[in-house]
Amino acid sequence: MKGILMLRCLVMLALFGVSLPSYATLTIEITGAGENQIPVAIVPFAGEEKLPQSISGIVSADLARTGLFRLVDPAGKAPHEPRDVVYTDWAGVDALAIGSVVEQINGRIAVKFRLLDMVKQTELDAESVSAPGAQLRAIAHRIADMIYEKLTGDPGVFSTRIAYVNRQGKNYRLVVADSDGYGEQTVLSRNEPLLSPAWSPDGSHLAYVSFEQGGAVIYVQSLLTNQRLLLAHFDGSNSAPAWSPDGKQLAIVLTRDGSSQIYLIHPDGTGLRRISFSGAIDTEPSFSPDGQYILFTSDQGGTPQIYRMAVDGSGLSERLTFDDGNNFSPRYSPDGKSFTYTHLENGRFYIATQDFATGQAQLLTDGGWEKRPSFAPNGKIILFATEDQGRGILSTVSSDGRVKQKMFPQSGDIREPTWGPFLKQ
Repeated sequence: MKGILMLRCLVMLALFGVSLPSYATLTIEITGAGENQIPVAIVPFAGEEKLPQSISGIVSADLARTGLFRLVDPAGKAPHEPRDVVYTDWAGVDALAIGSVVEQINGRIAVKFRLLDMVKQTELDAESVSAPGAQLRAIAHRIADMIYEKLTGDPGVFSTRIAYVNRQGKNYRLVVADSDGYGEQTVLSRNEPLLSPAWSPDGSHLAYVSFEQGGAVIYVQSLLTNQRLLLAHFDGSNSAPAWSPDGKQLAIVLTRDGSSQIYLIHPDGTGLRRISFSGAIDTEPSFSPDGQYILFTSDQGGTPQIYRMAVDGSGLSERLTFDDGNNFSPRYSPDGKSFTYTHLENGRFYIATQDFATGQAQLLTDGGWEKRPSFAPNGKIILFATEDQGRGILSTVSSDGRVKQKMFPQSGDIREPTWGPFLKQ
């Protein structure tokens, strides 16, 4: 059954990439490590030398990017079945991943995978799957997800996707890619700015802001069919779309009635309803995971700060940030216990988090040009935009600030990143 669910996930990944042209990948640079790294050995899978890419290499790269694992060199040892493993040969290794690959007819591959607990000398997981060869990286990401979850207790996010805007000169591309930057696919290309991509909860649609009609308007586009709907084209500016957790409505920001205020609207463009009435600038909404509250940025206190209000518009909004400097671009954590945001102080932008229960804030980055934070769906990593030598790039930081990663495009400047949801299995 688990193998069938895995295959369904791979099929969905293939469907969501239909007819979108592929572009270059990102170069990744990792710094830092988790407090207690888990020693893991990934043995090259039997038969993978015949494939265009190494499954064990992709799995190893995924795990290495987290900073939570210390990858141990198999040193020439190559068991592929549990019966071949001599446990005494793997001193200092907590977990061992082994497997095999067989190329089948019609371009399919059959993959067997085993994860062994080397301390207890037991099998932690076992999977078998047959899938099109084109889904090789997706298979490897799923294996990495399973290893991550078995060893940490948290779901892995290697099979998820990210979206961002890549600008080259006057050309703007809205891009979807795997979480490691591979498999870039262009959703839309325009010679006018594209901003604020937002994933639907099921990962099948993106909402975004485009200036192709002369001003800021909001579109919703299907990643299955490429069809798009003009969601909001009201007088003034239309910006900052954010999906509700059930996908039945979006929060958007309009200036149709004066200053920027937050409205709700259905994905088909009907049912517009205003929910903020501060008279100041209210923008950048983010729904709580239970759909009951919205975080947003407002200058109603004189400077940009983070506020929270009920989605139904009842009651007064609550200010959440009070420290020196400006705070904006809030995003709820997947568990709803905290939020991430951008903090601006003394001309430097930082990525920060704040706990709802204690109100305690933490700066996670060293500061610079760091904006638009977005949680991974397991809440353990935050994706954001930054600059390196004047060039826009993607970066991530672990939720505890220990592990940092930079993702360099081969060309263009990257802006406006957002991490997609888990795909339904």
